[in-house]
Amino acid sequence: MLLINPEKCTGCLLCVAFCSFRQERAVGPSKARISVLKWEDKGVFIPFTCLQCERPLCLEVCPVGAIARNPKTKAVEIASARCLGCKTCVMACPFGGVAFDSDRGTAVKCDLCQGQPECAKICPTGAIQFIPDDAVAEEKRRQALAKLPSLLGTAFLGRPD
Repeated sequence: MLLINPEKCTGCLLCVAFCSFRQERAVGPSKARISVLKWEDKGVFIPFTCLQCERPLCLEVCPVGAIARNPKTKAVEIASARCLGCKTCVMACPFGGVAFDSDRGTAVKCDLCQGQPECAKICPTGAIQFIPDDAVAEEKRRQALAKLPSLLGTAFLGRPD
């Protein structure tokens, strides 16, 4: 899964550019499957894409079965040839992870680039990482521990093993 650490994001938008090129062979935010939410005045940037939910509402509401989980990558994918463009999945996703491509007339979302997500490969700061599902909790614990010294005001001896 994609693990996103907003504290590391600089808002460079390389993830957006490389995603759009990988998916559509065109560079542009409207063609990307990832976006970066921006609060430029505060210097806050948060990469966002489909969360690949364990129980995806988009899949459950699709009236024609155009959305399915890829058994190899475990990504929830949209078969654009089957999509009617009804936007039910767009409305059902509580996180905004599904978008509508008005040029094509179909819903689109992250498919994890068939298990090799461009956004994670290109991210220069490591704000986006592609890690196994079972490693997410461990990585989040490591990130929280790294913040403890500044919270406690003590010297940090290093990263735990």
